[in-house]
Amino acid sequence: MALPAQAADSPQPPSAETFNTCKAQLQDQAIQSGVSKETASQVMAKVEYLDRVIELDRRQPEFTTTFADYLNRRVNDDRVSKGRELLREHSELLARVTRETGVPAPYLVAFWGLETNFGSYFGKMSVPSSLTTLACDPRRSTFFTKQLIAALRIIDEGAIPLNQMEGSWAGAMGHVQFMPTVFLEHAVDADGDGRRDLWNSIPDAMMSAGKFLQSMGWDPDYRWGREVVLPANFDYALADGRRLPLSEWRDKGITDAFGKPLANAPIKAALIVPSGHEGPAFLAYKNFRVIMGWNRSEFYAISVGHLADRVAGAGTLQNPPPEDLPALSRSAIMALQEALNSRGFDSGKPDGILGSGTRSAIRRFQASSGLVADGYPGTAVLQKLDISTER
Repeated sequence: MALPAQAADSPQPPSAETFNTCKAQLQDQAIQSGVSKETASQVMAKVEYLDRVIELDRRQPEFTTTFADYLNRRVNDDRVSKGRELLREHSELLARVTRETGVPAPYLVAFWGLETNFGSYFGKMSVPSSLTTLACDPRRSTFFTKQLIAALRIIDEGAIPLNQMEGSWAGAMGHVQFMPTVFLEHAVDADGDGRRDLWNSIPDAMMSAGKFLQSMGWDPDYRWGREVVLPANFDYALADGRRLPLSEWRDKGITDAFGKPLANAPIKAALIVPSGHEGPAFLAYKNFRVIMGWNRSEFYAISVGHLADRVAGAGTLQNPPPEDLPALSRSAIMALQEALNSRGFDSGKPDGILGSGTRSAIRRFQASSGLVADGYPGTAVLQKLDISTER
């Protein structure tokens, strides 16, 4: 489960006395929240401060990647082949999950593949130590305190022993990388052994993933979205998150990836162009937003949907994303925002985040400069604004 990226300065590690005081306070808070005194004291006695966790937390938002790099790393021939193999191997289990939750098997396999490469890597960090380290850091203390208490409750219920509770730097756990609060609310015992074990039980992990997606509103009648082709001189201002019926997108000249007309249907979809006008375009349905409830990244949601399609037998994208577009650091995006503002194209307060306000400002600048107004900070935009990607 991904976390929202935020910028912050790297702090100095706390003194041993300060960290121990924080641990004691968290232990008391956990006990007051219903965790047994025995579990809280045993776990917190073994918790250690992890410098690496803070380093990774601070590094997380510093660089963005291009859509091509993101997609190609996560949806490749090896992962597709392995996904298809597991789809066959676990067909009975996955069919059961689909019957009970409405989530098709290829999507379950796709989440599994993106989260842990089908269970090959869960993370090697102590979840209680990671979460305590983050809970004692002021940046997002409230959020991680809640996650730590949830992790202690998971140990308390006997789902996993302390020495086996390992996961990502941020505390995501098991085959499908649930955060502890998500585990408590949505993990299930699907194999009937009396424990909700997302580390060692594939049935528990797959059913839990299905239940979580179902809880967020997965619609079994529709897919995630689809690749489409845009007509010449398309108005990219329409790719601003608005959801229109397929019939309206059809009327605007959009076809499917093979040039065939879209269905003349009232199904609503939003247009996404993750690489600007040079790359692929997608119409995203309701289930796309459900996927983003799992991870708030459009790149991630497209990758899940595309991997699911590939696992189900589909081919590669008809228009692959260009691999030569620049990747922008957070500081480069801030410089871009400052340059746009100085030229009268208001992008809001510079924050290093390529949000809707910045894309709108880019679009206006492109239109004034005779460029395709797709709102994407491509090479031409950066050159005209004299922005270096090496920051």
